[in-house]
Amino acid sequence: MGRYRPPRPKSSPYITAEGAAKMRSELRQLWKVERPQVTQMVHEAAKNGDRSENGDYIYGKRRLREIDSRVRYLTKRLEDATIVEDKPRDHCKVFFAAWVTVEDEETGDQQTYRLVGSDEIDPKLNWISIDSPMAQALIGKSIDDEVHVKTPAGDRCFILTGIEY
Repeated sequence: MGRYRPPRPKSSPYITAEGAAKMRSELRQLWKVERPQVTQMVHEAAKNGDRSENGDYIYGKRRLREIDSRVRYLTKRLEDATIVEDKPRDHCKVFFAAWVTVEDEETGDQQTYRLVGSDEIDPKLNWISIDSPMAQALIGKSIDDEVHVKTPAGDRCFILTGIEY
């Protein structure tokens, strides 16, 4: 019996062209390379007899389920995604896929973020989800606008200092 997983909150269907290419590449790798290798390993392990004590067979079947699950997810996500390739007409406002520089009013620290789809989040690169509170507060703002963000540590105020596409 499987574990219950509550449904994920609905995320924006947007994805950058680079993110879509990366997802297609992962899908191709899983379907064309990894799955045939694991299938062959399971086939060979099944020839060895008793499957209940055959580690290669058990873990191979588990890996096949993981691969199939990920393939289903990627396929559905790519079908439902809206790939944003064009830059917006108004470069003075913040929209999806923008690089945004903000300055914390209290500390004066500057941070640069890129607003991307929920499948592309990467904290190391400062890529944040378009659905995050920070991104939601930034959408539609212009340079020198104040941005108020509700964080778990309390409300914070930032000044928008740069926008690039």
